[in-house]
Amino acid sequence: MALVKFANGNTNKVFKPAYNDVFESFFNADPFLSKSTLLRNPAVNIAENENEFHIELAAPGLKKEDFKINLENDLLSVSAERKEEKTELDDAKKYNRLEYNYSSFMRTFTLPETADHAKISAEYKDGILYIKVAKKEEAKIMAREITIS
Repeated sequence: MALVKFANGNTNKVFKPAYNDVFESFFNADPFLSKSTLLRNPAVNIAENENEFHIELAAPGLKKEDFKINLENDLLSVSAERKEEKTELDDAKKYNRLEYNYSSFMRTFTLPETADHAKISAEYKDGILYIKVAKKEEAKIMAREITIS
């Protein structure tokens, strides 16, 4: 695996391709829109131990009711949708712009053959969705010491 370092906007404009400027100006044209309002997939950590796989999905600001977790064949899909509409308007103010908050995402993971589809659990705590996928008994690594004769 190779590590690639990307410059975070600190490069000279001569070396920056012109099409990057087009996309950058399109997405950042409105100063009222922040980067958090653009659709983004949450960051994911995947780990395993001898008994199970762990998927940690960072999704702060959501409630557990916002999530849907589906399993179809070997595909585990995690999606969330949140709508927030504020309908109270102040008659004393004239609104030039009124924005509604809507965000959604979907992440799909292919489970390995060693995953036990019947033993999947999920918990949402402190802005992180924790998913545990148990391994099949025959897939667990049995550790033992080999004697030399």
